[in-house]
Amino acid sequence: MKVGDFSKRTGLPVSTLHFYERKGLISPERNASGHREYDEADLTWIAFIERLKETGMPLAQIKRYADLRAKGNSTLEERMAMLVSHRESIIDTISKWQENLAHLDKKIEHYKDEIKRS
Repeated sequence: MKVGDFSKRTGLPVSTLHFYERKGLISPERNASGHREYDEADLTWIAFIERLKETGMPLAQIKRYADLRAKGNSTLEERMAMLVSHRESIIDTISKWQENLAHLDKKIEHYKDEIKRS
């Protein structure tokens, strides 16, 4: 699929796709005319990149992961280690957010009680 169609399917602007390409995160095939051609595997990869970004993985780490991925199966263990480490970071973040949410809930309950008393 051409970049415009790919942009629509991913929900990402063409400029973002070009940025990802310049950063080496994606490398779409080129047709005989030199135009980018994306396929279903590229959709899956972009979705994974976006998921990593949404969970707080820095672009430099995503780039490292992409570089390892491009090298093939010889990097499976290193890629898995990166994901395990990132997973632990996400768990820590979730724990902190849950703690903060509990404190907010207590404060909200405090205000509800104060309002009832007024």
